Amino acid sequence: MIKVGIVGLGYWGPNLVRNFQSVNGAEVHSVADFDNNRLQKIHQLYPKINLCNDANEIFENPEIDAVVLATPINTHYDLAKKALLKNKSVMVEKPLATSRAEVLELMEIADARGLSLMVDHTFLYTGAVQKIKSVIDSGELGNLQYFDSTRINLGLFNPNWSVIWDLAVHDLSIFDYISGGKKPVAVSATGIAHTKMGIENLAYISLFFDDDTFAHITSSWISPVKIRKTLIGGTKKMIIYDDVEPTEKIKIYDSGFSVSTPEDMHKWLIDYRFGDIYIPKLPQIEALKGVAEDFIRSISEKTTPLGNANSGLNVVTILEAAQKSLVNRGETIII
Repeated sequence: MIKVGIVGLGYWGPNLVRNFQSVNGAEVHSVADFDNNRLQKIHQLYPKINLCNDANEIFENPEIDAVVLATPINTHYDLAKKALLKNKSVMVEKPLATSRAEVLELMEIADARGLSLMVDHTFLYTGAVQKIKSVIDSGELGNLQYFDSTRINLGLFNPNWSVIWDLAVHDLSIFDYISGGKKPVAVSATGIAHTKMGIENLAYISLFFDDDTFAHITSSWISPVKIRKTLIGGTKKMIIYDDVEPTEKIKIYDSGFSVSTPEDMHKWLIDYRFGDIYIPKLPQIEALKGVAEDFIRSISEKTTPLGNANSGLNVVTILEAAQKSLVNRGETIII
């Protein structure tokens, strides 16, 4: 039985408690939060779980095998490092840390001690993203040409980190997964802060690759509507992924284009193909349950989880470069 300690009971923490309690081979041993009201709410639902005000009580407890962190971004590195040095496997709420250097250090500690280090990239465990991955891996889409994602809504502002660390992180993790870890060679980002906090609440990220692939991500906390839509284009087919859509989240379009060169080099011929639209049936699964199961399995069976540390490293590397570009009004940052 893998005994888990969960640190942080804000927005996401109670969901983690519920899902880890339901995983075979695991139990939530303790939870920690500085807010006693949050602790009491968990106690009412799960009276056998131990309550702590100090995360160090979890790190120091020899009965606990693994730690799950659902705390503010700026605490991820310090808390994860403390837990790893106490020989606890660690899962961190996205993003894994705030810099590439921090992630590499955490990975080095975890590897040296044979511990699992994972980041909660929840969307990788959804039926929709799993389907997109299978379509791309099968070759049905052809070569990946573009990934154009929009993730916007009204709120919630983060007073310490720009919108890309809150919203774009999801799209970057999805792209990293479905593309098989395809790495950009350069990043450019523009954005603006409309408050005195100086934190960008609207941002656009462009990723450049050494082939014909291009990725673009729009993130905003100031949209009047909630949109979660991604367009993915390949040389054979195209996909629309709409996460807000309750049932038909994925539509596969048998559409595309081809370019031929006539004798006159200045007159390109472009042929468009409009085929059928296929809407695949997706399994109704709770993604966070899959995250919890994957983390526990990575500990008990020494497997590599989908949200592994390399995935976290790839995403943080891009976020760090994008933040530098934001500060410098869209300067292209070579990775």
